[in-house]
Order: sequence, then structure tokens, then C-alpha cells
Amino acid sequence: MAKKKTQIPKYGTITLKGIQYYRTRITDADGKELSLYAATCEELYEKQLEARKQVEEIIFHRQHPTVAEYGEKWLLMQSVHVRATTMTDYTSKVRRHIIKELGDMRMADVTLDDIQLALVPVSKKSASVYKSVVVLYKSIFRAAKESRVIEKNPTVYLTSKGGGVPQKEKEALTDEQAARLLDAIQGLPPYVFVMLGLYAGLRREEILALQWDSVYLDVGCPYLTVRRAWHTENNRPVILDELKTKAAHRNIPLPVCLADCLKETKANSQSEYVVPNR
Repeated sequence: MAKKKTQIPKYGTITLKGIQYYRTRITDADGKELSLYAATCEELYEKQLEARKQVEEIIFHRQHPTVAEYGEKWLLMQSVHVRATTMTDYTSKVRRHIIKELGDMRMADVTLDDIQLALVPVSKKSASVYKSVVVLYKSIFRAAKESRVIEKNPTVYLTSKGGGVPQKEKEALTDEQAARLLDAIQGLPPYVFVMLGLYAGLRREEILALQWDSVYLDVGCPYLTVRRAWHTENNRPVILDELKTKAAHRNIPLPVCLADCLKETKANSQSEYVVPNR
């Protein structure tokens, strides 16, 4: 049976720099008109078919994204309103534990079983990591549901309970151990750092960001205010005035031993930081 001959459409022509071309227009994936040119009708027809195919593929991927495509889109959306350190953590976990496991699947095809199987390797990590990955799964698929990318959210019944390796309880130093530690580092650079950790309960990033303008020693009840935090961006130290939560911003009364230590340190300090890096 003879193969049916393809009917080539009749295209309009246009002259550019003295040369005649055939021209047609198609609508791209964003709804904009795109002009196509060719020297012959046959060549233009092939270009038109290829362009339409590409437009259909783009539209299909937008309407039916893979986990990798939507996961990267979700990360981009989060970058607008989360801190750089938080964004780094999100990106690492989404790419390592979500995209790596389910990246090639269409969002609409993912089931709860798929996610639970993908979480098996994560269950061998700490309970905190497991919980945070579960939260990311739920956030990504909830956003997809709200944006009508998927009809059903497979993470509705997903839970982090019992997942991951429980963290071993840490025992606080006894008074005797704390005294021995301070005796061992008396007069050394870490002394003030350790004193702030022991007697003010500050975290490392709070100690490193503490400046003298937040330490009030010449008042009836000496205290310090936590209003800054230290972290790194691209391996460079950065001090942030914006803390993770409202509760992180707090006033801490100073016991006599810590107040005396800070008074002596301030009298000999030439830095705006309580614990300078040099």
C-alpha cells in the first residue's frame, strides 16, 4: 500500500535583506507568538512540527513535573523568605534524600509507599534528620496540592514517629568537672567562651556573635542580651541581627563569677566582640 504523501501547508513569504523566506507563527509555552523562517516550505514544515513538539513537552512538564523538577522549584520559592543557612540545609536534604530517591517519578504518580521506601536509608540517620526530611516531604507535596499540580497529597498520613536513630542523652558537667575544666584553661583564649557557655547557657553561634553593646555590667543586676547570631555563608563568617525565633532574643542575668570575668575581660579588650577571633 502506497504511503500517504504529507500535504505541506502553503506559507506566506517575507523578504529579509533581499532574500525571500517562508514564514509561519506558533504560540510558545508562555502564550507568546514565535516566528519561524525557512528557505523552503518543506523545511519550514519540519521546523514547525519540531517547535510544536517542544512546546507540548514544556507544557506537559509544567503540568506534570517530576519530583526533581518540582523539588528544585520548591527550593527556589523558599529562597525568598528563609535564611541562607536554612536554605543550605533544605537544599542538601531535598537533593540528597528526596530528589536522589524519587527524582525521576512524576509528582502525581508518587504514593505513600514510594515515600516510605525512600525513607528507609534516612531511618539509619539521626531521629532529627529523619524528622526534618519527613517535614520537607510534607511541605513539598502540600505545596504541590495547593498549586493543583497533584490531586491527592500522598504525605497526609506520613509521620516521623519512631523513625531515625534516637540521640543519646547528654549529661551535663558536674560542679567538680566544670571547676576542673576552668582551672585547666584559666588564662587561655577559650576561658571566656567556656564561662559564657557554662554560666549563661549560650550556644556557640550566640557566644561568637556577642558584642559588648549587649553586655550590661554597670547596673544593679548585670545581664546580657542575645540579639545576634554567628553563622557561615560560603565558608565566610557572618553575623546576623535576625534570630531564628522570637524566643531566641532574650535577656540573661549574670551570676557574680561571670560578671566579674566579663568586667576583667572588657577592661583589657580592644574588640567590639566579647570573644574576638584574634
